[in-house]
Amino acid sequence: MNETTLYPLFGKLYRDRDTQFLFLQVMGWFSLSLISYFSLTLWYNQQSFAYISHTLVQSLLGIVVSWPLRSVFHYLWHKPLTFRLLLTMASVLVCSLLWSVLRIGTFLWMTDETDVWSDFGGWLFGSIMIFLCWAAFYHGIKYYQLLQSEHETLLRVAAESKEEQLKRSRAETVAQEAQLKMLRYQLNPHFLFNTLNAISALVVGQNTANANRMIMQLSSFLRYSLDNDPVRRVTLEQEVEALELYLNIEKTRFADRLELDFDIDPAAYDVKIPSLLLQPLVENAIKYAIAPAENGGKIMVRAELDGEHLIVEVSDTGPGIQGSKQTIASGAGIGLKNTVDRLTAFYGENYEFELRRPDVGGLKIYIRLPLKKQMAENSGEFKYSS
Repeated sequence: MNETTLYPLFGKLYRDRDTQFLFLQVMGWFSLSLISYFSLTLWYNQQSFAYISHTLVQSLLGIVVSWPLRSVFHYLWHKPLTFRLLLTMASVLVCSLLWSVLRIGTFLWMTDETDVWSDFGGWLFGSIMIFLCWAAFYHGIKYYQLLQSEHETLLRVAAESKEEQLKRSRAETVAQEAQLKMLRYQLNPHFLFNTLNAISALVVGQNTANANRMIMQLSSFLRYSLDNDPVRRVTLEQEVEALELYLNIEKTRFADRLELDFDIDPAAYDVKIPSLLLQPLVENAIKYAIAPAENGGKIMVRAELDGEHLIVEVSDTGPGIQGSKQTIASGAGIGLKNTVDRLTAFYGENYEFELRRPDVGGLKIYIRLPLKKQMAENSGEFKYSS
């Protein structure tokens, strides 16, 4: 028999309960024939055809007599335990009695023996033991199948739960991507409004050269902003270059009133941070520290590595305020609040964002970002590692 016919048979035997029952009935009662032959037939030196045939006949009778027990036990399966035990024992006794009578009758018919009924008790006792074993095997197999069924159910439920978690995770990732895009693109109209006002003032003042230069600078900055994916990070070096595009516009607006000081640790240039993170912070400093001051002011941008963290500071010489990321998120302007929301989306609670007032005055925005709690971009997908 080749594998193509062998495997379906084993598959049916594994899946079909009726096939399993038939197989076990035949194997079990045939095994009893072998035991009876080696323990009784050979022991009493009864090796004629009649005696050997009787071992097979009594097994066939055992199959017939025990077959209804399956239906009886199936009916009793969900009954109360006491009722179930009583009827099980009664069924075993009835079948044992019937099988003993049939065995003795066929034995007398097939052999020359005459004095057998006097040993009926011994035959009945053996029958009871056999049917008790039959009942024990049936219930043992039934409980094993029940355990296997529950195990398969648990595996299926676990697989479905895992699939549901994966779907929920993908949905949360998509939602988080949408949130990040919304927060990032929210900055463009805010910044654009301020810049267009400045260009309008230059046009009204007939300063066409500066107005044209600012339009070109604005075009370069917006092109960078639109070409850059808001859910991916950029290196600090790229972020500083983008900040310089923005500051070129502001330098045109404020000329000598705006003084800049960059102090970036070269070792920090390759660290990746959310794109356009610094621009709204510097824009906030220009709005509240540089623009209101008659003589303008100074903005300092500093970045360095501190162990497993990146420290970024944006300072100005304005009036200054103080606060944490919680107070900023609940009541600050769009620039700072937007930055806190974006950092929370990227890093959860694994970052620091504070507004400090240095001893020399002004405002310092202090950001501490973990190097190991960043966005995984190797596959080009948005993934947050907590």
